Amino acid sequence: MKPKKTKLKTPHTSVHGHPVSFSKALHQTKKFYLLVSLLVISTATGAQNPILIGKAYNSDPQARVWTIGGEPRLFVYGSRDEDPSYYCSGKYDVFSTTDMINWTGGPAFSSAEVRYNDEVLYAPDCIERNGKYFLFYSQPGANPEGTAVSDSPYGPFKDGKPVVWANQIDPSVFIDDDGQAWMFWGQFSAKCAKLNPDMRSIDPSTIKDGIITEAEHHFHEGIQVFKHDGTYYLVFADISRRGMPTCLGYATSDCVTGPYTYRGVIIDNFGSDPAVWNNHGSVVKFKNQWHVFYHRSSQGSNTMRQSCVEPIRILPDGSIPEVEMTSTGAGKPLDPYLAPGADPVTGRACFLTGHVRIGASFSLEEIRDNDTAAWKDFDFKDGPRKMIISVRPEAGGVLEVYSEYLYGSTVATFKIPQGDGKTIVTLEAEVGRDITGVSPLRMRFHGNKDTNLFSLISFRFEK
Repeated sequence: MKPKKTKLKTPHTSVHGHPVSFSKALHQTKKFYLLVSLLVISTATGAQNPILIGKAYNSDPQARVWTIGGEPRLFVYGSRDEDPSYYCSGKYDVFSTTDMINWTGGPAFSSAEVRYNDEVLYAPDCIERNGKYFLFYSQPGANPEGTAVSDSPYGPFKDGKPVVWANQIDPSVFIDDDGQAWMFWGQFSAKCAKLNPDMRSIDPSTIKDGIITEAEHHFHEGIQVFKHDGTYYLVFADISRRGMPTCLGYATSDCVTGPYTYRGVIIDNFGSDPAVWNNHGSVVKFKNQWHVFYHRSSQGSNTMRQSCVEPIRILPDGSIPEVEMTSTGAGKPLDPYLAPGADPVTGRACFLTGHVRIGASFSLEEIRDNDTAAWKDFDFKDGPRKMIISVRPEAGGVLEVYSEYLYGSTVATFKIPQGDGKTIVTLEAEVGRDITGVSPLRMRFHGNKDTNLFSLISFRFEK
């Protein structure tokens, strides 16, 4: 089934049964607005995935690299998810880093600056020109795409104005080697046009439709354009698998307006959540390493997405080998020996099967029989001797732990008692086999079918 042409409605209903209007949801989430509006962070959680876990539900990550104060800095602009029943919100956030470890940022733009339309803000892009930073936004309704401007890459971006003739969502901007700026946008059939020197309007005589299409390139929405070794790359939400845009695919051309040849999938976020529906992201080179930024869903919803990153390669033939989702991202392997509360390790699961999902507190929720969860990777160093878990039992069941994706000998087994679904219980088990060095971790859950067995709040190992 083809989704509607606004992101608020998809072929899937929300976890609450139906999407709600943004204006209604805004009143339901005033406390969240107050909390996040004060968010200016500098963390040292590393580039492990999700990169802003516990800090922001940042989706549709558009990465840009600019030199600030003589040092290259990577910026990630994104939509903000606030509720499982609707996509995005009325605010954008921007976070930046110089080392892929410490991230600083917060709110950058609000729909209050769009005086002709106070609707939800969909995926953004940002571009620098002559010392000014131009934020490109999109919304449902009339005049869906617009621009705002700031003297700083962090914003605040002001004076939102529509881009006339751009009549669909998800704008992306690219400046070619000759200095000409281009704008791309659209769903199902991508469009492009030259941007005028003001960077806030397009030349309608240059509009070209069908740059890439759903039929020929599996294109759904969400374009990003970059150039490498004389080749133009279009990265986009790709429906080539399962008829859902869970992949980031790419196409290449020797001309900015095409024709483009479909080249394949860069990453697929299927398995991040049982209700995952879309993907959106970008590719960027930072300090001699290529990265793909993308998002994963959580909380059993299409939304509540979190930005993630994986290192990638561009081969001499111009191809980009597909990479899998990891917990490590662009950082070091996870530490299995962290004290409780030091990091939401449970919420860094990179692949889930069945009914289980990552909850609002980054625990694994609604676990049922034969569900699985995996993390890639942990650094076990010289090996643990004990594993400790905290669970909130309901029907109870069995938790089996393995030190690889495939099932071999169990590392540890826990029998979870019945409970009231509220009381947290801590259990310990001896590690029954040697685990050393860097390794993935996988769990399988067993119990009565079609019943919530327990929630996994946290786990850790001890030497």
